[in-house]
Amino acid sequence: MVNAINIEAALADVPVLAGRTPGTPEAEVAAAFATLAGFGNGALFAGSFSGESQWERHPKGDELVHILKGLTTLTILMDAGPQVLELGTGMLTVVPQGRWHRFHAPDGVTVLTATPQPTDHSSADDPRGDG
Repeated sequence: MVNAINIEAALADVPVLAGRTPGTPEAEVAAAFATLAGFGNGALFAGSFSGESQWERHPKGDELVHILKGLTTLTILMDAGPQVLELGTGMLTVVPQGRWHRFHAPDGVTVLTATPQPTDHSSADDPRGDG
């Protein structure tokens, strides 16, 4: 069955995660995101937060990131060094498979992602040494 998804309705009862840090417990982060639908080898997620995320990577596929509202800096660790993208409402990007990346949104952001699973996380300053 194919369903239409009302993103605003899906987020209505999902709390905004204020003051996110790389040390925020994973359960708190998960509670701030709605799972909208299965997608490929992962799912579509939407959520709102302010602060900074842990580093993450997705070894089994690219991740689509779409900014629904607000501003964020997305840092992606590439072979030539960090690539920093300033993303605002209506913008999107694709994070290449296996690349460590993190968000910094001091004033808050609402994101929609198509995220392959599994997801690896790291709180290291440079997670590329994590394997």
